[in-house]
Amino acid sequence: MSPIDQLRFSVRDLINNVEVGPAHVPLALLGEFQKDVTDFLRGASRDVDPTQVQVSIESGSLAFAASGLLAATTLWTDLAHITSPDALTLIDPKRASVLERWQAVARENPNRSYTVADKTGRAFFVVDARTNLTKIDDVWVQVEKYLHGKIVDIGGKTKANVHLELENGQTLTVSSSHDLLAQDERNRLYRPALLHVTAEENLLTGELRNLRLLAFEPHQSSYDDEEFRLMVERGTKAWEDVVNATEWTDALRGGQA
Repeated sequence: MSPIDQLRFSVRDLINNVEVGPAHVPLALLGEFQKDVTDFLRGASRDVDPTQVQVSIESGSLAFAASGLLAATTLWTDLAHITSPDALTLIDPKRASVLERWQAVARENPNRSYTVADKTGRAFFVVDARTNLTKIDDVWVQVEKYLHGKIVDIGGKTKANVHLELENGQTLTVSSSHDLLAQDERNRLYRPALLHVTAEENLLTGELRNLRLLAFEPHQSSYDDEEFRLMVERGTKAWEDVVNATEWTDALRGGQA
């Protein structure tokens, strides 16, 4: 889903046979809805800072129009997943908890519905008494993996850990033993490393937990100036007697097709 600058969050209900709106809304509902919108925008990853979001309250149903959302990467990814039957499993857990709460409330109150739409009113999704969002239980399996990154912390007095920063910026904590780290003679701090680990992996999200170090493995940088120079030198020497590479290749193939 392509990012846009504004989202419109609205809640519909009948209170004393009067439709909820800016001029008629219970204080408790106003507070709950404001908190839900804040939690949904921020998510667990906090890629939206609610203090930087501008909100206007619109007429009709109780609606908050939130703007300043272009940089909210995970928000737009999650909105693309919400139409899936497994949405509660696929999206940010904080946003999933908001949808679960809305679904529970709407099932108890058939007049209640929640809508998230763009500024033109086109709905991305609606949660009402008929909504049936489900969540698949997490499935974790034992795996062995090789993880490449940079070690940003290592050791510990009571617990021996290796903190590995991956290329995507995520930092993993890998438990170890004092003996394994003591036997390693290399200074690995702030240097690239390849770790052989065991872990539990979430089959749905790919998340790793309970990582344990088996060994530091030899690794080589993806690019080596000296090795590249030697490769060029060998290639140049091997082809120095070939005047025309295309004709030479065609000759090996028995002539042009």
